[in-house]
Amino acid sequence: MTGRHGHGRLSASRLRRPRTYLTLALFSVVALLTGLVAWFGTPSSGDGEDPPAPSANDLPADAATGEVTGGACAPSATLVPPCGAWWGAYVPYAENGSLKDAVYAFEKKIGRKLDLLYTYHDMSNNKLDGQLLTPDEQILGRDRMLMLAWESTVWREPRHANYTEDQLGWAKVASGAYDREIIDPQARRIKAYGKRVFFSFDQEVDARVGDAGTPGEYVAAYRHIHDRFEELGVDNVVWVWTVSGFLQSGELFRQLYPGDDYVDWIGMDQYNYFTCHDTTDWKDFDRSQRPTYDWLRTHISAEKPVMLAEFATVPDPADADRQREWYEEIPEVVRTMKGARALVHWNRAVPGEGCDLTVNDGPGLEGYRTAGQDDYFKQPVPGR
Repeated sequence: MTGRHGHGRLSASRLRRPRTYLTLALFSVVALLTGLVAWFGTPSSGDGEDPPAPSANDLPADAATGEVTGGACAPSATLVPPCGAWWGAYVPYAENGSLKDAVYAFEKKIGRKLDLLYTYHDMSNNKLDGQLLTPDEQILGRDRMLMLAWESTVWREPRHANYTEDQLGWAKVASGAYDREIIDPQARRIKAYGKRVFFSFDQEVDARVGDAGTPGEYVAAYRHIHDRFEELGVDNVVWVWTVSGFLQSGELFRQLYPGDDYVDWIGMDQYNYFTCHDTTDWKDFDRSQRPTYDWLRTHISAEKPVMLAEFATVPDPADADRQREWYEEIPEVVRTMKGARALVHWNRAVPGEGCDLTVNDGPGLEGYRTAGQDDYFKQPVPGR
């Protein structure tokens, strides 16, 4: 999320029926409706009552609840699903300011609950954009995994509306200048949450070099945040290091890598832009993802799992079916990318003509919905 984006109705019967049958019928209807609501994402405590909504002022409640996932397909300590891949998305807030409403509406469209919800924050420390684990995130995280992307910037507009921001600078982050004011309070919020979360510091980092500092300063800042979290006892973070994936920056990727001891997952953000940004080359899903995936596995780590941390395609104005087919081929292709264990769709249009990357309707939605029903993306989501 950097400048790169600038870069059935029931009929009543007149016949009287025995009370028992009426009660059973009503019970069945209620059960059906309850099941549908749960399927599309409304959290439930399991005892018929929803937990109270989190307070914006308090530390998050411990969300590490439920049974520990077991069996051959249970995810690892760093949330790697051995039998398939997570199905996730970034979903922008609804017009009413609710992330919950936006996510529930999106899940209703795609016919399934997301495994992983990707959200973005700045370092303003304010409750709108700079607070990790907002009340909505805590509610959504009850039965989904969260991926928190933390940017070393202060956004000039709420929720980064037009992608304008002010950099804090990696050197100052590394120096500890922001520890007490910014880093420590947010670290304590994650610790209190308890449940494991994916965490990315300055995703698409290669696009920030220069404005935020040098590669060496980034590595120092990343390691400082990692070590500071450890000092504060934050042990429920799965660390994701994310680059844009443009291979012209391959040497830069090497310089920006914090090291195997500091990274659990490697993230990459690649798209089929086609008409967006004055490009003309249509890349199918395989050709849009595999070159960067292969490069990272060869030159950075062959062992770390890979997250397609942002991916999407714009439609082809001349061929409406092309977008649907792009998404439909994902399950077959990703099975041949054995290290790719999480796919996160970017469901937001970005600035520029022809840059609609959403799957909110039409052939794009059809293809994305079909892909998400594949068994490869139906892995047991941990509750802690």
